[in-house]
Amino acid sequence: MKKIALCNLLAIILMVTAIKVNAQAQTNYFTGKWNVLVKGLPQGDAHMLFNIADSAGHPKGMLVDTTAAHKDIPMTNIEQAADKITLYFSTQGYDVNLVLTKKDDDHATGSLMGMFDALADRVKK
Repeated sequence: MKKIALCNLLAIILMVTAIKVNAQAQTNYFTGKWNVLVKGLPQGDAHMLFNIADSAGHPKGMLVDTTAAHKDIPMTNIEQAADKITLYFSTQGYDVNLVLTKKDDDHATGSLMGMFDALADRVKK
């Protein structure tokens, strides 16, 4: 009876260990810097640079200001699914969202506010 209990305990420990290792091996696809082109805005096409980081299992991000002012805009919220991310931020007095969907390893497509097409390319280090 002790051998059966010991075998069951060992099997449970191995399963838990395998699950934990698998969970830690998965990386967030959208982590890193992304160069996003939003097409068709009233002021013309806009290039944006987003920096998305994983902080204690929760994504955090910034819209990086590439102008001389260098005032980065923090994300107010980030919602993430398997191959999709929604970035919420405030700019020019408006609360906006950008939805990106994975296209391949280094590219994503999406839309700004559901109205303007967006193309995203991962910035290689």
